[in-house]
Amino acid sequence: MITEDAQPVDLDHLLVTVRGQAELFPEAAQRMAAQGQPIPSLEGLSLVIDEPLRVGVNDPAASFGTGDTSEGGAFSISGIPVKDIHTSLAASLEHPGMAPTSTIVFDTAFTGSRPRTDITGAKAWALPLSFQDALTQSVGEAAIGTHTQGQARTLLDAGFILGRVVDAQGRPVAGARVQIEPGTLADRLYYPSEDFTRAGQEATSGNGLFVYVHSGVGAEAFLLAVHGSEAYTWRNAGAMPHRGLVLTLHPGGLAP
Repeated sequence: MITEDAQPVDLDHLLVTVRGQAELFPEAAQRMAAQGQPIPSLEGLSLVIDEPLRVGVNDPAASFGTGDTSEGGAFSISGIPVKDIHTSLAASLEHPGMAPTSTIVFDTAFTGSRPRTDITGAKAWALPLSFQDALTQSVGEAAIGTHTQGQARTLLDAGFILGRVVDAQGRPVAGARVQIEPGTLADRLYYPSEDFTRAGQEATSGNGLFVYVHSGVGAEAFLLAVHGSEAYTWRNAGAMPHRGLVLTLHPGGLAP
């Protein structure tokens, strides 16, 4: 996600457009291809620009605009009121065969401000339910049950974050540890193995992925960064039941 250069503007009256592409989550696409499964079309998906945590607390003003993806998954949603953004913007989608997900496209913790221009190059990652199943298997139903006091058996039931740690060229980073604030939530972080047969709690594998398991109750907000690296700025994050939040942790100010 990048924003275009801008002159001083009145943020209280500014409306922006979010333009981007809905794409299959990279590791999900790789897994489907390796298993000989057809890659689903992402044309005609209904997409919402919203603020995820406000959605989680049923704020009626949390959604800012809607639209459908065109050929190739492209989308452009205009009329987003900057003054109504509190912490972040996400591109959220729901579709049969896909897990309900929200992908962060603008983060005030990361930028230090609200958008000043149109948001371009945004990614809305689509997550097949089969990939959610693989992630659930890697973390384990027992661990998910522990974190939800027995109320959930899958990541989607509990609510989760799926994150990617990448370098400046967009390549997955192995051996990265995600830092979370407050630190009392650290035991909810897992790192799936490259074959998704298990998930440890030490550091990312070669796929650079991490998973946060929510409690299955209400919505919660927190901050994420990469431990031991000032190049990775703190990011707003959060979780709620029955939904996944997808985000990429990258160094520097612009996504690779």
